[in-house]
Amino acid sequence: MSRAPSTAWVEALRAALPDPTALAIDPDILATYARDQAPLAPAGAAVALVRARTVDDVVATLRFAHARALPVVTRGAGTGLAGGANAIDGCILLSVAALDRIVHIDDLARTAVVEPGVLNATLADAAAARGLYYAPDPASRAISTIGGNIATNAGGSCCLKYGVTGDHVLALGVVLADGTRIRTGAATRKNVAGLDLTRLLVGSEGTLGVIVEATVRLLRAPRRPSTLVAFFPRLEAAAAAIVELDRHDLSLLEIMDRTTIGAVEDLTHMGLDTEAAAFLLAQTDAPDAATVIAACEAICQAHAATSVLVTDDPEEGRQLLAARRLALPALEKRGTTLLDDIAVPRPAMIAMLARIPAIAAEHDVLVGTFGHAGDGNLHPTIVFDHADPASVTAAYAAFDAILRHAVSLGGTITGEHGVGSLKRDYLAAMVDAPERALMRRIKEAFDPRGILNPGKGY
Repeated sequence: MSRAPSTAWVEALRAALPDPTALAIDPDILATYARDQAPLAPAGAAVALVRARTVDDVVATLRFAHARALPVVTRGAGTGLAGGANAIDGCILLSVAALDRIVHIDDLARTAVVEPGVLNATLADAAAARGLYYAPDPASRAISTIGGNIATNAGGSCCLKYGVTGDHVLALGVVLADGTRIRTGAATRKNVAGLDLTRLLVGSEGTLGVIVEATVRLLRAPRRPSTLVAFFPRLEAAAAAIVELDRHDLSLLEIMDRTTIGAVEDLTHMGLDTEAAAFLLAQTDAPDAATVIAACEAICQAHAATSVLVTDDPEEGRQLLAARRLALPALEKRGTTLLDDIAVPRPAMIAMLARIPAIAAEHDVLVGTFGHAGDGNLHPTIVFDHADPASVTAAYAAFDAILRHAVSLGGTITGEHGVGSLKRDYLAAMVDAPERALMRRIKEAFDPRGILNPGKGY
């Protein structure tokens, strides 16, 4: 635990801020900002919190911290799932959640300029009101911020067709560790002027700079999606269907296993088939949607689906997708959860989905698997009793086995949630020492005193 800052230290920071009321040092307030949504990721004790209301607050905080080599952890809504926004001992927490303006939407250029605290769903709704579409759609879209989405390069169901958050970021306004403001990228569709610093900052988990503005790409509103839901008697059959369904123009393809189906049904009472081993949900917004859905239905039936539901009703499709988005909250009702975030090449989905239940059995833990089947991104979620040391040990052993098997299949330890503090020790399993050393040198160029989110990511 860190010691409380001296009175002189506090007053110096307060005096440095354009808005002195942005500073808080009350331990109870600090504790509410100390963690994201990864309950088992380590978190330390901050000494101060700055709730920035302007970019000048951000600049002043970083100048103050840089001059004294004080660590700074930036956070938005705290919806992260890897401990990336967790406090470390002695740090200043810098919240940018109040920087929440949609600065401008350009209908003709199909771009939006937003501050980092804008909620994903708020931007999506504002774009939709203009007949436009902001594609990135993490399950937490109603409560997660654009800044946090960019910091982790968040994904979501749309990734199968529309890509991850970074594919929609054109330019960034950033404050560096010493308080210097920079702009990267351009609002143009093409831009190869210099090194692509925008791409480097996307997914950097707050270790290179603090995002204070983003210019993002908007799309024309897509056709209303057609939806297919299929239940399978065996997980392997669903996995084989996933590989074949990839041939078709789907906008999303999601999966839940039996454990997750049961948890979601207990929460929603939607009438899901809790005897099924797997649930697949596919949507297409292609012009020939009827042909695509018919082909997908045939594939599911060829792989012994016990039932297949097809609908063109957008509200029915929304409700079915909402059930899938409730997978994690539903599993959290059954105990403490340790959420994984692996991705494997699509042909390896069959092997990965077969291995997860075997790992659960080997370690005698409950694992509910769901995720973005279309792009190979799965979230095996281990449910355990945090008050039982043996259960905790088993949970971590299963977590380790799942991660290492994903890497052995040519996959990654994180597809969309980031490394944070939860998975930093696993980075060496897939990133060689020379690459990690290069990452550290890049960080040193951006942050020579190493104050930005130290100990996270890499």
